This record gives sequence, structure tokens and C-alpha cells, in this order.
Amino acid sequence: MSIFDLAPAYIRAIAPYQPGKPISELAREMGLDASSIVKLASNENPLGISPLARRAVEAVLGELARYPDGNGFELKQALRERYGVASDSIVLGNGSNDVLDLAARAFLTPGDEAIYSQHAFAVYPLAVQAIGARGIEVPARDYGHDLDAMRSAITAKTRLVFIANPNNPTGTMVNASALESFLASVPPSVLVVLDEAYNEYLPRDVAFDSLAWLERYPNLVITRTFSKVYGLAGLRVGYAFASREGADLMNRVRAPFNVNSVALAAAAAALKDTDFVRKSYELNRAGMKQVTTGLAALGLEYIPSYGNFVSFRVLNAADVFQRLLKFGVIVRPIASYGMHYHLRVSIGLESENTRFLESLQQAIA
Repeated sequence: MSIFDLAPAYIRAIAPYQPGKPISELAREMGLDASSIVKLASNENPLGISPLARRAVEAVLGELARYPDGNGFELKQALRERYGVASDSIVLGNGSNDVLDLAARAFLTPGDEAIYSQHAFAVYPLAVQAIGARGIEVPARDYGHDLDAMRSAITAKTRLVFIANPNNPTGTMVNASALESFLASVPPSVLVVLDEAYNEYLPRDVAFDSLAWLERYPNLVITRTFSKVYGLAGLRVGYAFASREGADLMNRVRAPFNVNSVALAAAAAALKDTDFVRKSYELNRAGMKQVTTGLAALGLEYIPSYGNFVSFRVLNAADVFQRLLKFGVIVRPIASYGMHYHLRVSIGLESENTRFLESLQQAIA
């Protein structure tokens, strides 16, 4: 018997999450100068880290011999002041992936069912499978969530529903009225996890305040992250807003000190840097127009996106991805999401977007 056989079958069946290719890896593989590589694969903020967050990081470096505040008091206070949600309704995580996993661990048992959409974030089925629960994938509608079909998929065994808004990797979103109607129709015995990792990138004319629903729907959990618009992907800080009871249960399965001292300080400072967030938002809006205009000029179909990325269709996606790598441009293949003829590109600086479009033109020639 192998040690592999000692693990439960549902663990052995997990296909690990595949992140975007790092710059250092491509440099080694292709013999390229790392400084010449453009990475547009992981939906990172091309402006980097907030200046306020950078100063906060430098200020805490001398305290790294101490354990972090396991309760994250200062970050929770900053979130409370910003959003008006009580501290005991906040859960902190090592990135929003961690918080999503906490929701699954707190509310699912082997044999339970969890629902998510086709083409939705890959972490949802992984979190469900790691518990030994059964994942139910509901077919997408126009690459987005079909909430009517998801509601119809709920059974007596359903304990959790994941909704990404905007969705990664398709960039689609569900409007406020449709989403609230769905929440109102879901049995109170079913937890709805609303993943808003890209919330800050929503155009102003479609953005809405989902936090107002928390009091009306105690079975709602809203997750967000500092990895995207706040530029802290390397520090891994995510958080959830929930009912007091829901947050308490998630905190019971949370690992001690799951968010490190540097991340806590940087996130609290970044939350206050509204100027940096505004610049990031505006850069993304301009970059999105640049990239989608360029894709259209190349005759390529793309999915209109509400995030900081866009997925576009190319019949030979795997080959085009490899050709782009040779040009020193990293995008994201999304065949693992059931989208074999699409690639996803993050919105970068104007010069990076230009480099991508010029390289893509050569890659599809």
C-alpha cells in the first residue's frame, strides 16, 4: 500500500489549482530577460502596491519576530469604519481563497451538496471536494450565472451556493435586482457565498451596495480581497462579511495567525488610500477600452467584462498561448474552466496592453 492510498478518495481525486505562470519560470524556460516579460495572467494591479501600504509595511518590519494579532483588530476596525459592518461580523483570511475555504469547512459535511456555475472560479469545486461534499455545476448562460437554473438545482441536501460577481474568468456580472431576488428565493438553510473579489472594478453605473443585504439575509456571506485593486496579491489578505453567527462559525475553523503582520498592516493602510484605488480604477477602464478595441480590430470575439481582465476567443488557444510566451507575454489559458477556445488577459499599463496586442497579432497570423 502506498501512502497515497491512505488519503480519502475525494482528496486523491483533487486536481490542484494551477496558477498563472510566474515571470521567473518563463525567464528560465525561454532564456528571456525577466525585465522584458509582460505578465498579464493573474489579474494583478499593474500600478503595484499603494504608497500608504508600502509605508505601513516598512513600519512593521522591525516587529517580525512577534506573532501577528490573531484577531486582526486594526484591520477589522478599518473595515468597520469604511463599511459600517461590526467587527464580529468580519472574518479575515490568507487571501479570499482562504475565506472561501473557511465557508466550505464551516458549513459543509461529506454528502452535502454545494452549487456553483459552469465557468466559475476554480476554487469553489476544490473547496467543496476537499470536504468530501458533492459539487453541483449548473450550466452557464452566456458565460455567466444562470440564477434561475441555480435556484432549481437546490435540493434538501444543498447547504451552500457560490456566486462570483463579477465572475472570474468570464468577467460577467449579475445585476442587483436579479441577485436580490435570488437571495429572497433561497431557503434560509442554504448559505449563499457572494464572491466580490473584483467589486472595486465595477463601473459606477452598475455598482451596488450588497452589504445592505446582510441584515435581511443572515444566510449571506460576502467575500472580498486586497489582492486586486489594492495591489497586495503577494501578501494574501482576504475578508468576509457575514452575520455574527456565520462569522463566529467561520472563525472557529480559521487557523491561528492566518494573516501575517505585514499583510495586516498593509491592508489597513491600503483601505484608506482612496486616491490609489481611484487611479487603479481609471487605469483599468482606459485599459479595458484599449484592449477590447484592439481585440475587435483583430477580428476576435471577447466576453464583455466587468473586472480587470477580458477573455477572448481563439480557435487554437493553446498554440496562441505558447506563441505569446515566446514573445515574452504571459496570459492565462482557461481550458480547465471548460473554455478550450478562450484565453484570458489581465488589463495592464498602456504600454503592456500595446505589447500584448502587437504580440497577439503576430501569434494569430
